[in-house]
Amino acid sequence: MESVASAIQRLSDLASTPHISRLSAAFAAAGFELALVGGPVRDAFLDRALTDLDFTTDARPDDILAIVKPISDAHWDIGRAFGTIGARIDGHTVEITTYRSDAYDGETRKPKVEFGDSLEADLVRRDFTVNAMALRLPERVLVDPSGGLEDLVAKRLTTPGAPEDSFGDDPLRMMRAARFTSQLGFTVAEPTARALHALADRITMISVERVSDELGKLLRSHNPRPGLQLLVDSGIAALVLPEVPALKLQIDEHFHHKDVYEHSLTVLDQAIELEESRHPGTEPDLVLRLAALLHDIGKPATKRTEGDGVVTFHHHDVVGAKLAKKRLKELRYDNDTITAVARLIELHLRFFGYTEGAWSDSAVRRYVRDAGPLLERLHILTRADVTTRNRRKSDHLSFAYDDLEQRIAVLGEEEELAAMRPDLDGEQIMDILGLTPGREVGEAYRFLLELRLEEGSLGADAATERLRAWWSTRP
Repeated sequence: MESVASAIQRLSDLASTPHISRLSAAFAAAGFELALVGGPVRDAFLDRALTDLDFTTDARPDDILAIVKPISDAHWDIGRAFGTIGARIDGHTVEITTYRSDAYDGETRKPKVEFGDSLEADLVRRDFTVNAMALRLPERVLVDPSGGLEDLVAKRLTTPGAPEDSFGDDPLRMMRAARFTSQLGFTVAEPTARALHALADRITMISVERVSDELGKLLRSHNPRPGLQLLVDSGIAALVLPEVPALKLQIDEHFHHKDVYEHSLTVLDQAIELEESRHPGTEPDLVLRLAALLHDIGKPATKRTEGDGVVTFHHHDVVGAKLAKKRLKELRYDNDTITAVARLIELHLRFFGYTEGAWSDSAVRRYVRDAGPLLERLHILTRADVTTRNRRKSDHLSFAYDDLEQRIAVLGEEEELAAMRPDLDGEQIMDILGLTPGREVGEAYRFLLELRLEEGSLGADAATERLRAWWSTRP
């Protein structure tokens, strides 16, 4: 954490930038207050990037518009009903919101928006004390009515008022608490944690889209585990992602030192580590992270105890893919995300047959073909799925996958595996066999694709000969 003096200097430097100086001077000249608020103020003390600048003011929306119009490149009022006006000043986007003192009816999370006249009153209505600090402009005075700075130093999440009131007013704040534990590395204060548990069922008041958005933000953080554990321990996960806490009831059949829940969290940890090491600087991969978290959710439904007492989970990959698809649809994720996550779960066990005997080239080709554009994600997921503490077993699996990736690379150079297609296309098939578009062309195409998978590229002449021979044997 930055020292107070260093953080204040960062904020002061930010306030000195030309676009913010222009903005604060314009509000002062018009006789209104202005303050930088929330995340940027918090992040200055945490030595994080200062982005998404939000300002608050006693000016009403019409006044805000009148002030920013002369100094902005563009402006918009899509959030006008909630007191928010957006503007672009010298190429920088800012949002300015009128002080608010929202009132909730206790039945929905939609507040009755009421504008306020006090910065301090605006701050104490916010979600957590660390987000309830502001820097008055142009004076550059820190305003902290709820002890947010003290909580920052302690790395503690607590609410400005009673947590029961805060979460009762806006239950989405409970999921934000989980996200902040992961994003900021903070712990939740005990009274706040008790309120999470007591009010968990109120999360059902929140729209599915907002819940899935928060879940996605949590999973995109560098370390989602603490936030996920908080959701599970509080009972919130049982309502929004019940397949995950259900994994606590299962013991992993391969790695008896942990239950499937702990195994799944470890797979997620390792997948993120591999993602960041193999693709540094790229955006967090939500598809991969969802697949890692959910890859074993088919186990509760497929658990069987055999005659010798051995517990099995046969076909949990296929069942898990169906369950993941159903859950992600209910969470309103987009179709591409749902399809990709389900496919990765369906394929996540495929590699383990490789360690039981050498795969033929055709088996490697099928692995690549079945993974398609998900191949790199499947590489990461499969490697991450090894959580055994047995170093010898772990090394064996790692070396085996190294070998598989090397074989894929070699075959890829020789055969363009990424563009796995038959040696003849549909037009050529119709010309050779004298067909018109229809089912028989599809059958011929699939025959040639299987031939390519089994034997590699044959060339157009050999493929034509094999196609005619196959066609002559058909009934």
